[in-house]
Amino acid sequence: MSGTTRRGFLGTAAAAAGGGVALGTPGRASAENGSTPQTVAVLGGGVAGLTAAHELAERGFRVTVYERKALGGKARSMDVPDSAAGGRRPLPGEHGFRFIPGIYHNLPETMRRIPFPGNPGGVHDNLVAPKEMLFARSGGREDIRIPLPWPDSTPAELTPDEIRRALTAVLDTAFNLPLHEALYFANRILVFLTSCDQRRDTVWERTPWWDFVRAGRMSYDYQRVLAVGITRNIVATKAEEASTRTVGTLLEAFAFNLLGRGADGPLDRILNAPTNEAWIDPWVTYLKSLGVEFRVGWNVRDLALDAGAIAGAVVEDRSGVRQTVTADHYISAMPVEHARRTWNSAVRAADPQLAECDRLETDWMTGIQFYLTERTPIVHGHLDLIDSPWSLTAIAQAQHWPGRDFPADYGDGTVADCLSVDVSEWDRPGILYGKTAKQCTRTEVAREVWAQLKASLNDSGRTVLKDSILHSWFLDPAVDGLGTPHPVNDEQLLIHPVGTFHHRPRSATKIPNLFLAGDYVAVPIDLATMEGANSSARQAVNALLDRSGSTARRCTVTPLYRAPELEPLRRHDRTRYLLGLPNAFDLG
Repeated sequence: MSGTTRRGFLGTAAAAAGGGVALGTPGRASAENGSTPQTVAVLGGGVAGLTAAHELAERGFRVTVYERKALGGKARSMDVPDSAAGGRRPLPGEHGFRFIPGIYHNLPETMRRIPFPGNPGGVHDNLVAPKEMLFARSGGREDIRIPLPWPDSTPAELTPDEIRRALTAVLDTAFNLPLHEALYFANRILVFLTSCDQRRDTVWERTPWWDFVRAGRMSYDYQRVLAVGITRNIVATKAEEASTRTVGTLLEAFAFNLLGRGADGPLDRILNAPTNEAWIDPWVTYLKSLGVEFRVGWNVRDLALDAGAIAGAVVEDRSGVRQTVTADHYISAMPVEHARRTWNSAVRAADPQLAECDRLETDWMTGIQFYLTERTPIVHGHLDLIDSPWSLTAIAQAQHWPGRDFPADYGDGTVADCLSVDVSEWDRPGILYGKTAKQCTRTEVAREVWAQLKASLNDSGRTVLKDSILHSWFLDPAVDGLGTPHPVNDEQLLIHPVGTFHHRPRSATKIPNLFLAGDYVAVPIDLATMEGANSSARQAVNALLDRSGSTARRCTVTPLYRAPELEPLRRHDRTRYLLGLPNAFDLG
């Protein structure tokens, strides 16, 4: 695709969408036979909103999406202002790099149904699997390079002993932890794998991950890798606060993926181009071909309730003028911190679960991109800076974008790579200024992140990052007011402190024409993810189909994999739980 213009590509995508993928559309057929299609207002154009629009449009509903900022939400990529020269594209920036692991099933299924020129499998064919990942240490500690997939990780059979052996081998070999600590952590994972749902939803939901893995009595490396590293860098929450239910559910899926079970694909998958080029733009083009209308720059302010139903959504258009838009059904697909502002007292009174959402919490996890004049062959995959005070993760992107030539295609002709970094910890002092990220100015944040990158990558006698190759940087514009008493982040991430699982709402509300979609909704994957957003939208559409009496096929919502071989052990644990006994493998 390197020789295709963006305009030409979008035209080709539209043609492919119009002539190719017609996926089970009984509702659409009835509309074409003369019946009037029902209308749906989707409030929010992120992954949840686009998924809802996709499923509804294929079933013959007339859908309008209202998005306050940009389609794709936190998943989108964005142009760096004033960065293009000589007819090239602007440099690609992003809220944070995309990671679509093999444990996801629902989002990949949607991606397979988005046409992309030359791809039999649609946008899904734009996913590529990195070959390795790197846990970089600072202070001269040995870096940990892990090949993907991990060799010889599949157990002979899925028994407790074999699971313990396989996980211990990975931990001992990959992270060079003391054997007794590797054994202990593997056994803690086994405790969670064999725990019944009642124990997970009560005991483990109330137990911080730090306490569950007994991090306080373990080595520094154990704490940084298996307690802090997992929770802060992947789940964007603190190990001392994060629910064991949430962290354990994620690790269960990853463990089975590592052990060769229940995955849609490889453990690690990323896109082979900037997100909008590889995914979001083709998606929007396809949805437009199905008749979906988009109102970008329209901010939802309120929901009007009349006779127990939503009578309209009060929106503010691009010019700042407020108006009320109406539809037969409404799907609120905004992030929870924005959605709950639109629920007035009457709406909350109509469904008490909405008020419970006030107890859900968000935190900062934000991206910054460094554009370099030379390629940075650090690792062919993700980079986790375990010892960095700001819990940095990163990926050098040019090597994964084979159809993109940075000097020729992007920027001013001198940029050869993009090192995309996620900053997960905004409240700990850094190494350069001794200030937290929120206390730093934007420039100080960039300098501090660069210093922490060099502290981890340049500490082994080899200079990986040189100041001379740094061309420029781009910090997510959703972050503002840095260095002032009142910093703000307009695109925060849902986190999962203990007890918050029970405050998550269902997709169907008690208001007959209002449905909820977003990664804060109760879904099979208990984590702030694009998979959660996609799954919740499928649930919302199913609830809408039920309420409207539609005969259209329901959306499939695939749960995370659980090994059937362990089901007898989980049933046994349910008996022990009801008797007030600990899990059989829980040795304290």
